[in-house]
Amino acid sequence: MGRKTLAVAALIAVTALTATGCTGAAATKGESADAATDPAKVSGTITVLTHRTDLVQNGTLKKYAAAFNKIYPKVTVKFDGITDYEGEVKIRMNTDNYGDVLMIPNAIAKKDYPSFFASLGNAGELGKKYRFTGKATVGGKVYGLATVGNADGFVYNKAVWKKAGITDWPTSPQEFVADLKAIKAKTGAVPYYTNFKDQWPLTAGAASVGSVTCDAEANDKLATSTAPWAAGSDLNAIDTLLYDVVHDKLIEKDPTTTNWENSKGMIARGQIATMQLGSWAISQMQAAAKTAGKNPDDIGFMPFPAQTNGKFCSMLSPDYQEAVSIHSKNKAAARAWVDWFADKSGFAQNEGSIPTLKSGALPDTLKPFEDNGVTLLERSEAKSTQVNAIDNAAEIGLAKPDYRQKLVDMARGVQSGSLKDYFAELDKKWSEAEKTAGS
Repeated sequence: MGRKTLAVAALIAVTALTATGCTGAAATKGESADAATDPAKVSGTITVLTHRTDLVQNGTLKKYAAAFNKIYPKVTVKFDGITDYEGEVKIRMNTDNYGDVLMIPNAIAKKDYPSFFASLGNAGELGKKYRFTGKATVGGKVYGLATVGNADGFVYNKAVWKKAGITDWPTSPQEFVADLKAIKAKTGAVPYYTNFKDQWPLTAGAASVGSVTCDAEANDKLATSTAPWAAGSDLNAIDTLLYDVVHDKLIEKDPTTTNWENSKGMIARGQIATMQLGSWAISQMQAAAKTAGKNPDDIGFMPFPAQTNGKFCSMLSPDYQEAVSIHSKNKAAARAWVDWFADKSGFAQNEGSIPTLKSGALPDTLKPFEDNGVTLLERSEAKSTQVNAIDNAAEIGLAKPDYRQKLVDMARGVQSGSLKDYFAELDKKWSEAEKTAGS
């Protein structure tokens, strides 16, 4: 299994779904899982539910458990890897048997977290130490810690871009399109690969809201916006860029035949120049390069082509968050695992991702961002509940592929309509939903 499940989770966090069928086993609110003060006194067996079936199958998670046991020798950690994580765990949560530690399913409404998960502590205190706590904060308490975080941007093959005579990151959407045209003219590579058929890669644009205007609260502002696609807005820039790239025939010949797994090898071999994906994808493409006998260092990552005061910005968003089940019989052990995984496992660095621990070092894959002064902004979640409600009522799906698939089809001429009219239609839907769902 690739990291696509992880990526989708990070992006769907922008527009979480409403829980369905997850109230049958809701426990009394107010349970807590306190941090351990003496590892020697923490004991018991815990089951960790995970979507990372690949790490279960190849033994990687067992290695993490072994490292954990050096500090907590009396705790036994078992892993339950679930392929259809969202679907199966949502069903399990109708009972009281959904593991001791689990990744919070996107189907669980944020307001319901206290009914299913034990509190990890005060948001003010935990927020000083960890990133992304706002995503799992309800009533001033935190109910989950992100396993990792991701930066938004574009994975690209540096050798292909260099062959086209381009060595600097584009600083505007117009420059980005011009660079892709140069790649088309001077190399044999597909300038930009949409991964249209697999759908979920098209959701990557949702993670760039805020990067264009360098505004950590850009997503929150959608809660009171009556025209999110107006000129000058993040969504306008993000979706216009995708439209222009497709309209100018800078993508694969037939988007309906794309293949996600194949695309990794194609960009590694220089057959694809660019794809919009989160930073989680860098290590996958570099691994594909090794497999193909190519140079992993040819795989690079660039920020969205826009600058504010001469600086690039990149939004950081959380991936799945680990939580302690309110029904766990070994909450101390479960909490110990959650804390250790965030603080000491090194998982984020190993995966080429943003560490949840604020003091944690950025992965080597993002060193170019550090070297070039890219401003990293943690997305505000203060009004995510209202934004999600408006998005659901408007039936747009900011973090779903459908509306961007329509945009691509319009741009390539297989569906009628202009970009201007499409933006006006989206703005109208949003504005009408904001009047009721946003209140």
